[in-house]
Amino acid sequence: MAWVTTQAGLGAAVRALISPVTTPLLPDDYLTLINPMWSARELRGRIVELRPETADSATLVIKPGWGFTTDHRPGQYIGIGLLVDGRWRWRSYSLTSPPRATGSRTLSITVKAMPEGFLSTHLVGGVRPGTVVRLAAPQGNFVLPDPPPPSVLFLTAGSGITPVMSMLRTMDRRGQLDGTDITHVHSAPTPDDVMFADELQALAGAHSGYRLMVRATRTEGRLDVSRIDDVVPDWRDRQTWACGPEGLLADVESAWAAAGIGDQLHLERFVAGRGAVRSGGGAVTFARSGVTRTADAATSLLEAGEQAGVRMPFGCRMGICHTCVVNLVDGRVVDLRNGTEHEPGSRVQVCVTAPSGDCVVDI
Repeated sequence: MAWVTTQAGLGAAVRALISPVTTPLLPDDYLTLINPMWSARELRGRIVELRPETADSATLVIKPGWGFTTDHRPGQYIGIGLLVDGRWRWRSYSLTSPPRATGSRTLSITVKAMPEGFLSTHLVGGVRPGTVVRLAAPQGNFVLPDPPPPSVLFLTAGSGITPVMSMLRTMDRRGQLDGTDITHVHSAPTPDDVMFADELQALAGAHSGYRLMVRATRTEGRLDVSRIDDVVPDWRDRQTWACGPEGLLADVESAWAAAGIGDQLHLERFVAGRGAVRSGGGAVTFARSGVTRTADAATSLLEAGEQAGVRMPFGCRMGICHTCVVNLVDGRVVDLRNGTEHEPGSRVQVCVTAPSGDCVVDI
């Protein structure tokens, strides 16, 4: 993270020097005319390669611009924003590259086109190398420790393999695949639907510590977690990372809890919906605008501000990009995703927080 700090400090110094001569425009307006990757206000990247993985998935190799680091933790995800039809569309995708993958400072995500997924379909089939995208910094707690535990179980299905791929590639780079006892059970409809199939088989063939089992669900059926003993007899002794469809994760979570080893289970759910609506709501005062709007507990501060005619900052509108962060001056707000309450003095994302009583925000 030192690189980010150094770059951010240098950028701030440059902006301070040139701001007086660029007013009323911002230095960023001129920088992006020279190079669209030179933005001091947001993280950007350029797609340098699009590599097909299966018939409906592809890996995007991205070279980040100023302020972004490829030194993430294996298993984390990033937000990516793409301008489509005049509107920025945002989604989160797991990183499939290991930290600091190459000397060229690139990173990769692997996207599966979903029938209901407008952006995923566009990324797999419509985006071209050279396209500039917006990025949100790596985040997430579904991560692999260094060194890894001596005994590991990976349970993945479909595109749930993507964060685990970063873990496997990281262990391979660090020479840890032979010193770790790894069992990996992966499910996909058919062998042709397995992302990274050749690379996974190569890893299994080259490293005695990595045991791969691929299940073709159209012919073998879905993995029955209640009979996991038949597949992995020593699953209770392993640290487990599981990622895939919600049905699989719910079954795994129940089984591990029933066995009293819930602390050995690490889950990654791709869809983070808003939590249950709680009692609350209140009057939201937008301090600089001098406007107050009453909102219920299910209405975000962003929506309340827009309804009141306040010009609100926003990007992804789903809590990924952090474009909408403002100061909470007074009162409390609640995160709609997980119920976390924020107190005065906090920096909050207006797109995913709602009033928990009367509150004042600095905008």
